[in-house]
Amino acid sequence: MSKRSLVLDANILIRAVLGRRVIHLLADNAERVAFLAPSIAIADAKKHLSYLIDIHGLDIDVAMATLDEVLALVIPLPETELEPWHDEAISRIGSRDSDDWPILAAALAIDCPVWTEDRDFFGTGVPTWTTDRVELFFTNTPGSSESR
Repeated sequence: MSKRSLVLDANILIRAVLGRRVIHLLADNAERVAFLAPSIAIADAKKHLSYLIDIHGLDIDVAMATLDEVLALVIPLPETELEPWHDEAISRIGSRDSDDWPILAAALAIDCPVWTEDRDFFGTGVPTWTTDRVELFFTNTPGSSESR
């Protein structure tokens, strides 16, 4: 049985560090689901976490250790592997947020959904899951009409 895949947006990586639910969902499902993130999403998460940790007065060492735990569950995708999907991703995401093209390109290349809280992916032709609904993805049988 092969793993299903799910591309993670940077905001999901951030939520995994700042909250509890996302990191538990990742850890609980890592054996059944391949979690992937473009390297740019990982870099964005690190950049935004630095700011969020500072403004919320969080312990940077604890936050970075948690990020390391999260990233151990994620397969990074170099942007060079996604470049062949650049034009398609840009045309689908339009002017909403063209900086998110690598996330959409990863979903197109791997033919899998995106886990995000960002509405910019809606209507791109790629299934999206939000944190409040993603457990349905984890519990549905692969190949069923609701598994994507």
